[in-house]
Amino acid sequence: MDGGGNENKIEDEDKQALAALSSVPSPHRAKVHSYSQQLRGEKKPYRQGRKHSLDGIPAGGSRPLSSSDDDFSNYSLDEEEGALDLKPFTPLGEFVAAVSPAAAGSSSPGPGGGSGSGSVSGGKGEAIFKVPTRAAVHPGRPPCLELRPHPLRETQVGKFLRNIACTETQLWAGQESGVRFWRFDRIYDPGCGLGGKVRRGDEDAAPFQESASTSPTFCLMVDAANGLVWSGHKDGKIRSWKTDQHPPAANAPFKEGLSWQAHKGPVLSMVMSSYGDLWSGSEGGVIKIWPWESIEKSLSLKSEEKRMAALLVERSAIDLRSQVTVNGNCSISSSDIKCLLSDNIRAKLWCAQSMTFSLWDARTKELLRVFNIDGQTENRVDGGEKGQQQQQQQQQHQQHHQESGQKEKGQGFLQRSRNAIMGAADAVRRVATRGTNAFVEDPKKTEAIVMTADGMVWSGCTNGLIIQWDGNGNRVQDFNLLNKNTAVQCFCTFGARIYVGYASGIIQMLDLEGHLLQMWVAHSNPVLKLAVGKGYIYSLASHGGIRGWSTLSPSPIDQILRSELAGKEATYTRKDQFRVLIGTWNVGQGRPSQEAMMSWLGSTAGDVGIVVVGLQEVDMGAGFLAMSAAKETVGLEGSAIGQWWLDNIGRALGEGSVFERMGSRQLAGLLVSLWVRKNMRQHVGDVDAGAVPCGFGRAIGNKGGVGLRIRVRDRIMCFVNCHLAAHLEAVNRRNADFDHIYRNMVFGKPTIPNAAGMLLMILRFLFCCCSLAFSTYLIWILYYTYGFPFILSVAAGVSSSSHTLKSDNNNNGSSEDTKPELSDADMVVFFGDFNYRLFGISYDEARDFVSQRSFDWLRERDQLRAEMKAGRVFQGMHEAIITFPPTYKFERNVPGLGGYDSGEKKRIPAWCDRVIFRDTRPGSSTPSQCECSLECPVVSAVIQYEAVMDVTESDHKPVRCKFHIQVAHTDRSVRRQEFGEILRTNEKIQSLLEECRVVPETAVSTNSIALQNQDTAILRITNKSAADKVVFRIYCEGQANFKDEGDEAEYRARGNHGFPRWLEVTPAAGIIKPDNSIEVSVHHEEFHTLEDLVDGIPQNWWCEDTRDKEVILVVVVQGSGSTEVATHRVHVRHCLSAKTLRADSKSGSRRGQKSDPKQQSGSSDATDDSRSSQKP
Repeated sequence: MDGGGNENKIEDEDKQALAALSSVPSPHRAKVHSYSQQLRGEKKPYRQGRKHSLDGIPAGGSRPLSSSDDDFSNYSLDEEEGALDLKPFTPLGEFVAAVSPAAAGSSSPGPGGGSGSGSVSGGKGEAIFKVPTRAAVHPGRPPCLELRPHPLRETQVGKFLRNIACTETQLWAGQESGVRFWRFDRIYDPGCGLGGKVRRGDEDAAPFQESASTSPTFCLMVDAANGLVWSGHKDGKIRSWKTDQHPPAANAPFKEGLSWQAHKGPVLSMVMSSYGDLWSGSEGGVIKIWPWESIEKSLSLKSEEKRMAALLVERSAIDLRSQVTVNGNCSISSSDIKCLLSDNIRAKLWCAQSMTFSLWDARTKELLRVFNIDGQTENRVDGGEKGQQQQQQQQQHQQHHQESGQKEKGQGFLQRSRNAIMGAADAVRRVATRGTNAFVEDPKKTEAIVMTADGMVWSGCTNGLIIQWDGNGNRVQDFNLLNKNTAVQCFCTFGARIYVGYASGIIQMLDLEGHLLQMWVAHSNPVLKLAVGKGYIYSLASHGGIRGWSTLSPSPIDQILRSELAGKEATYTRKDQFRVLIGTWNVGQGRPSQEAMMSWLGSTAGDVGIVVVGLQEVDMGAGFLAMSAAKETVGLEGSAIGQWWLDNIGRALGEGSVFERMGSRQLAGLLVSLWVRKNMRQHVGDVDAGAVPCGFGRAIGNKGGVGLRIRVRDRIMCFVNCHLAAHLEAVNRRNADFDHIYRNMVFGKPTIPNAAGMLLMILRFLFCCCSLAFSTYLIWILYYTYGFPFILSVAAGVSSSSHTLKSDNNNNGSSEDTKPELSDADMVVFFGDFNYRLFGISYDEARDFVSQRSFDWLRERDQLRAEMKAGRVFQGMHEAIITFPPTYKFERNVPGLGGYDSGEKKRIPAWCDRVIFRDTRPGSSTPSQCECSLECPVVSAVIQYEAVMDVTESDHKPVRCKFHIQVAHTDRSVRRQEFGEILRTNEKIQSLLEECRVVPETAVSTNSIALQNQDTAILRITNKSAADKVVFRIYCEGQANFKDEGDEAEYRARGNHGFPRWLEVTPAAGIIKPDNSIEVSVHHEEFHTLEDLVDGIPQNWWCEDTRDKEVILVVVVQGSGSTEVATHRVHVRHCLSAKTLRADSKSGSRRGQKSDPKQQSGSSDATDDSRSSQKP
């Protein structure tokens, strides 16, 4: 709307100064929101929207690769549900030819592609304005198995998957209501489809089994030795699940086994130590150990004794935090436990917290070392990490206050006032974007940790830094392989490779030296977990999709799969069509009648599936704009007036019976809302919202854009409602506004804050109000003292300061040319009051041409048309033919064309209200030249583009534009079947797979070892291959006790094949170079816990220590990249040297003298006696 209206009461002499302010800062210098901002929780919650179960998970941000995920960008998208139940598919060229002008209302049908007569295209789109490339098979990453295609977010409420883990035959997933698993022998089977026995979102997933409902699952752990999967839950319980679940009758959910109350808070991490004990971590730095002996006893009890079994385990708990707390001071941090990692090579256990690590002895359970993320040893943490942060915050605040005071001593009142305003803006921004730790934030918080085959430990941080540690906690080297502030979310290892999952959806493959081997965009959302199973690296994204990546990639198999899948495109391609209605209206703070709403929207929505409505100037009062800016800063949006509009739009569309509102977003006077017909509702979802202010100082929402992003049949569509700068001469400012909106529009799902979040918002809001009042007071003083131009110069400084801070917060090292999110969408529609005017024409001439309906000549004087042809705005986008009169400016409540402004200013009529769009067709294509396909998946045609001239409640006329859209998408269930069929039947792939199954030849020096007390034997493993490395690991298959000679052996495994406490095997894993060998020490060590000793005498010695024991050690070897393994079994027997044993205070922890290694490492033909060590 023009500046002379209700929007801005600015005097003519001030317009020039305001125009100068509009160029600060340059829109080309504005950086895109980086993913690090979203990870820190800076995504603003919206008042309108559903509560989602994974609000804490960061939303997808800008991705650094051009060939990003199917879901949102450059190639074919993730599949959702079955075909739209709409109309039979018709080629778009035939459809457009069949549409008559009468069917299109008062407008011409318009080609929609921009190549027809009278239509206009936005120049040649370069870089970010290019149409994204699509393909049937993504060429920028390895072919993947889509075990569970990306489900719509709205279908996953209460069922979001949080983590995954693999057994030898199954993939398990923890979700918000229990667990589920897939069998590897059915991963290529088709899904149930719509109408099947699974809930929405899983109809295209491979068949799975689901558990009974439980508290949300936070972590999973596999116990292969006992056929169990352990899960940690939000309610503090640990539950066990049998892996040999049989298909239940009538798809009934399977039930848990042993469970007990482990923690008061949630169980955040679990791990089995090298001795089979279960370690769990929770909030507040609490670590507990659950001895295997008590777990084993409880597992043996009957189901009727479930309560007794739980009590038995609960009473056996060892609280490590209480053991290392002296006089109230604890040696470990009080921050939440992030990860627990078992070092089976050295029998240690790592505990990772956000900023510190603690290293424990897995056998004695002693604390060995506490060190921070920089590798520096910490002796004690008094009062926890929060106390340190508060102290550091106070010190920085005092230092900042002192420096500010020194600077202001030599400054005058004007400079101090300007600094005060800039400081207030800076403080508001910091409080709004950094949460509780507003002034102190370390970007190097640990998020994930893993151990590689060579014994090194790798940790990942929130800033993308990867740190390598040795087994003793010494920092070796750092890596930052993305050069972006993208958090590392997870790790996994396979052979000599490391896989890293990032919050940007990227997966990297590294070697053990940290060299990057391959990188690809695996998902559009953060990669939550990685797991290895049956030849695949499975990745779980935060949206719930699971994909499998071959452990052989990169290899020639990838190209064969791409070629074969592309050749079968016709078998899994599906096409659907529907219509979308776009409505835009600058309402000028008015409230129209229901008849006007029906005339604008209700009368033409009968055949559309989606309706998007954009309003401008729903309220433009100075107080409303100021309050809206403050609310936006603290993450609030919406107003009573906005709600009134939503209610009345819904009433006009038949909300409840015909349409359902799926999303809305308000920024001051801008409002956008989206409505979906009920019979199409199941195919639309993942609604995200965004807003970019372009008003005063690029902070006020009187100008700017609000947008909604949705996923329809796996295709991403973005709708952006804009209100650009006013006045005839402000063309460059309007162009800059579009560029600013396009580059800075960041979408995020609406959230509803919890009680703590709401309290924080209220505090932030009060702080912003105080800052706003203080700033207003200073501006009032400056205005009456120095005039309006001086205030503009001060505001320019504030704007520059806030933009600099915004760029620092949002990017932190990301490049300025990061691709905007809008550039990755399949279809983008901009609509609203663009405020472009007619130039080179007088008011009277324009009125004459309008009365004669000579729109062809008027279009040649249209600023927007000229700027688009020159490629300065809406690059790569199109507009249909304009066949309706200019929509601005009219006298209110005056019908007909005689209502154009005839007042003192006599504003020239103009087409201010427009609809601009692009789909996936190249700019030069016409509907007949580009058929809808997976390479060009969204093809649209404008069948109606008109203004509703009989509505008079505003100085603008409402405009509506109807699209006929055809969408091509992939049937993921069918393609998964084809994927499996290619792997099974392709001879070249089978030949290559057979080559990868080869395991390097290895030899183990013996298959039998006998030990007495404190004896040590050497087991030599030799790699006979001259070319390939060997990765080996040793585990205990089970232990048997013998009281008398001739007793039958009954081997029982400890948790996760842990070693018995009397046996030490070091190293228990590692890498052997070609033509090399490694010596493994097998040592007997007397060990007694405090509970086992009374007056220095072992208790129950008659039933434990008097019996010989035998374990079976399994040596597992494989090549550095082979898919198969070979095993060797070694029997280790402990023979007692005496029937009576007296233990002194140190004998249980002192290692005996080793015998000659040469004597212990003979050939495999040596007898057991020759393997025995001498007594110490």
